Amino acid sequence: MSEFIHIGKLVASFGLKGELILKHELGKKTVFKGIEVLFVEETKGNYLPYFIENSKASNQEETTIKLEGLNTKESAARLVSRNAWVADTDFRKLVGKTAPIAMLGYQLFDDGNLLAPIEEVINQPHQVLLRITLEGKEVLIPLHEETLDSIDHDKKQVHVTLPDGLLEIYTS
Repeated sequence: MSEFIHIGKLVASFGLKGELILKHELGKKTVFKGIEVLFVEETKGNYLPYFIENSKASNQEETTIKLEGLNTKESAARLVSRNAWVADTDFRKLVGKTAPIAMLGYQLFDDGNLLAPIEEVINQPHQVLLRITLEGKEVLIPLHEETLDSIDHDKKQVHVTLPDGLLEIYTS
């Protein structure tokens, strides 16, 4: 797992003083209290740190955030549509326990057998996909009521029962 965790996207500038609206997947109303830096992806894999001056939670999916050095609507607008990341240590302070993204780094088990750690959580309208690496290949595991058995937050484990043949599609 990387040292940075993708939490969402800057979707719009807000007001005239350089504030931005961050649409995130943290699963709860989030104020970035105690979090100093938000990383903005300038180009793929290239993150620029921006110091957080203040933030205000709008709802469970959006936070209005003021970043140091952005003092006009125009300066904020150049960051719109960019992905937002936080350091792994800050991520654990921010994420809601029940948010799907909280499963990052958990161990994935199928019928009691350890598969791999969860490397990415992809939220889709009707299901969640978990990305793991199995036998050197990227594997996407659907997570919905038919496949999910349990989540143990204390042990950081996700237990699923996968349809017959699903893993063979990726490993054969």
